[in-house]
Amino acid sequence: MSQDAVAGAQPCLAGIDPGKEIYALASELYPVCRSITGDGVRTTLDILERHIPLERHELPTGTKVLDWEIPREWNIADAYIKDADGNRQVDFRQSNLHVLNYCTPIHRRMDLDALRPHIFTLPDQPELIPYRTSYYADAWGFCMSQNQLAVLDSIGGEFEVCIDSTLEDGALTWGEYLHRGEIADEILLSTHICHPSLANDNCSGLALQTILAKLLSGRTTRYSYRFLFVPGTIGAIAWLSQNDATVQHIKHGLVLSCVGDPGGPTYKKSRRGNAPIDRAMGQVLCRPGLKPKVIDFFPYGYDERQYCSPGFDLPVGLFQRSQFGTFPEYHTSADNLSFISAAALGESFRWIAEALDILERERTYLNLNPKGEPQLGRRGLYASVGGDKDAAQHNMAMLWVLNLSDGSHSLLDIAERSKLPFDTIAAAADALHDHGLLADTGAGGCGAE
Repeated sequence: MSQDAVAGAQPCLAGIDPGKEIYALASELYPVCRSITGDGVRTTLDILERHIPLERHELPTGTKVLDWEIPREWNIADAYIKDADGNRQVDFRQSNLHVLNYCTPIHRRMDLDALRPHIFTLPDQPELIPYRTSYYADAWGFCMSQNQLAVLDSIGGEFEVCIDSTLEDGALTWGEYLHRGEIADEILLSTHICHPSLANDNCSGLALQTILAKLLSGRTTRYSYRFLFVPGTIGAIAWLSQNDATVQHIKHGLVLSCVGDPGGPTYKKSRRGNAPIDRAMGQVLCRPGLKPKVIDFFPYGYDERQYCSPGFDLPVGLFQRSQFGTFPEYHTSADNLSFISAAALGESFRWIAEALDILERERTYLNLNPKGEPQLGRRGLYASVGGDKDAAQHNMAMLWVLNLSDGSHSLLDIAERSKLPFDTIAAAADALHDHGLLADTGAGGCGAE
């Protein structure tokens, strides 16, 4: 591949703010009742497919995937608790959080004493409905606010309890989109598709990743980009079990969730701890004006723990605004569309795009005039106007690039050592290369692992 072809292959998403488009898509996804299997996942993929061409995959119930097995497929039509007068006191049609996700069906009459062991509330947040699941153990139940439970207590008597759901042999479904770049090496972006009406966790991740894929699809890139929309845990495990040949091409990766709230940003490093994606996110987030939370890898969270499991050890980090489990809206009905915003989604998009741009531009160069400094002034490269801070930084960037371009230091190495922004270092390298002072080694920097 020619140097010109490589230099031109950049995401070029800088300056784009699709926050409103991402928010609109998240709003469309919000009402859908999703789980790890079932028609909710397929309906969600139908919506995403209006923006990007998705390849769908399904594995039937009972299929072995690594140490797991594809479970039965869950679907639900309705659920309610009616009082003696037939009034719905708890109504799945009002919130799909009202049922224990993946619950078994039931239809019978019972008093509150019999019903109470199957009720989940948040006494410390009495107005909110919790989100609870029972994926791998047969159970039935209702989630409601503590205030709703108090109403049932005051009504008394018998209640009609109905969950019109099915757990039957079916399939696990996921969606995948591959944007082919100029090389076979891939950047993986993955987000979970299984949560129901939780706007931040994870309508925000689904929407942002979809719009990112849509905008990237029309651009020439150096890397290929693989976008996965998978059910949490079992979906990533299923994908890994089916993609031994693909895994070897993944050089960088990000899991996206909770990207629409006003907090953060938060970045959880890959298991490797110093992978190029970790360093690129550090360049983007650890800058003046931001107060990021950058945390080391630990084996709990979202699907980064599957990609980073020791048998794969892929360089995949987790990007969020507020860290999962730390904000009061987490896994409650307060995680609604008013909790996320177009502004926060647009900001998250920009940070991710900037990190991808760093990975695209990362190179290792060789100084073609290494004995002494080349005369930059006669080439029009050295700014001589005193007092110009930008010029001083640009001059210093060129000197750092020339000094460390010995074939063993990448641009990211130079940015970290010089404590200058990666963009400044990359711009200096472009100028020096254009004037014949640098040669691209073709190593691709620390991304060529």
